Amino acid sequence: MISSFIPQPSSLTASFILPNSSLFAYPKQAEFGRVLPKNKIYEHSGANTRLKDLFVAQVEQIVWRYKLAPETINLAAKPGVAEIQVFAIQLKTPGLHHDVLRCIDGAVQFPIIFELTKGQGAETRTQVVAAYKRPSEADSSLWVCSDYFESGWMPSTAERVALPLALDMGGLYGHLLQTLIPLASRPGEPTAALISRAEQAAAKQREIQKTQARLTKEKQFNRKVEINATLRQLQNELQGLTT
Repeated sequence: MISSFIPQPSSLTASFILPNSSLFAYPKQAEFGRVLPKNKIYEHSGANTRLKDLFVAQVEQIVWRYKLAPETINLAAKPGVAEIQVFAIQLKTPGLHHDVLRCIDGAVQFPIIFELTKGQGAETRTQVVAAYKRPSEADSSLWVCSDYFESGWMPSTAERVALPLALDMGGLYGHLLQTLIPLASRPGEPTAALISRAEQAAAKQREIQKTQARLTKEKQFNRKVEINATLRQLQNELQGLTT
């Protein structure tokens, strides 16, 4: 586990554009501020040559910015969410391959909120990215990640909002993720169910795009009718997932 090689602070108790509400003002007492060497991530994740090349090409620096934990923000731990880490990644490139994030998630045994930064000076932009990360039901020593959800790119100087109110670490994690998910949660809907619905909706949207492309290319009238019927069915299924 990556946390084993970083000193603990001694005094600490599918792509959618969303508003700036995903950029939070994390409390000062939760500051961690440790640079994560890339080679340590390689060691703890078993990164192959392709992944190492992605890190070298796309990542300038990784900083473990905040440690949200019972002793730093006074919220009780919950099963699967003992702590939440906030990692800041300075990019060399306009974007970051999600395999890099998945590699980091595989090396750190806690949920992570990533803040990616690109550009310089007045052109500096920040994007928040995260997957829903939880212990595997089959093997609690392993962690499972959902698809990654992301905000739009925001000016890095954009005003940050206060952390949402929560009763425990699990509730806080759910609130942080919901700011990145392009669907409103339904009354009483657990975070896991919302994530699953969002993943299904993204997959359905991809099916619709492929079907629309087939419809555009098709020349035969009978086949156009069939494809159009399939398209309407997919659109109805998407509406069921998103309303």
